[in-house]
Amino acid sequence: QVQLKDSGGDLVQPGGSLRLSCTASGFRISTYVMDWYRQAPGKEREWVALMTVTGGFTNYVYSVKGRFTISRDNAKNTLYLQMNSLKPEDTAVYYCSARAPGSTTIAYWGQGTQVTVSS
Repeated sequence: QVQLKDSGGDLVQPGGSLRLSCTASGFRISTYVMDWYRQAPGKEREWVALMTVTGGFTNYVYSVKGRFTISRDNAKNTLYLQMNSLKPEDTAVYYCSARAPGSTTIAYWGQGTQVTVSS
């Protein structure tokens, strides 16, 4: 069964850190372009970060550059999003996704994990 399972969301104070995980089953994340998205209450889903198949290229939405880092562990078939210097505006449900190389169509979505940044 193909599945992406998001985890690691929590309540954290401003300035704090979290690491989100996205564990895949039924396919290898190293053969897909992997993205992180987020959706804040009342807002549309926003793309946050991507990692290419080779892992040699990553990119981030401007608002998280220098604070978030996308990475993966091929042996564990898991994608990560390390989030540092968190701000209240980072509060959202975070989703990982997978798409075929060269495609803009998302093949698989995680179920999402809630990140709340608040004092």
